[in-house]
Amino acid sequence: QVQLVESGGGLVQAGGSLRLSCAASGRPFSTYVMGWFRQAPGKEREFVAGISWSTSTYYGDSVKGRFTISRDNAKNTVFLQMNSLKPEDTAVYYCAARSGTVIAADPGAYAYWGQGTQVTVSP
Repeated sequence: QVQLVESGGGLVQAGGSLRLSCAASGRPFSTYVMGWFRQAPGKEREFVAGISWSTSTYYGDSVKGRFTISRDNAKNTVFLQMNSLKPEDTAVYYCAARSGTVIAADPGAYAYWGQGTQVTVSP
């Protein structure tokens, strides 16, 4: 079992930045692929970014060049640095974990989820 707790969400103006954190506990964190997803009201859960144990990364098209995912295995934490935020980035952001080495964009591939943190970007 892996427990995930997100933090760092909030209200920010368009063009601003936020840094989300996801603290993990349970099985060895370094062996998991970690992902960030988001879900806006009335929309499906969307892949944002993922990072493997070897720190390979993969991003959704809508956030490429603006968001950066990273991990600190010593602190069992994964981060999502979000820059140049837009109103359409408004959503609940979720941290997720899966076993293996492949970064998956399908939410169904992830076995463990945090409770989510709200990010709101005002115009």
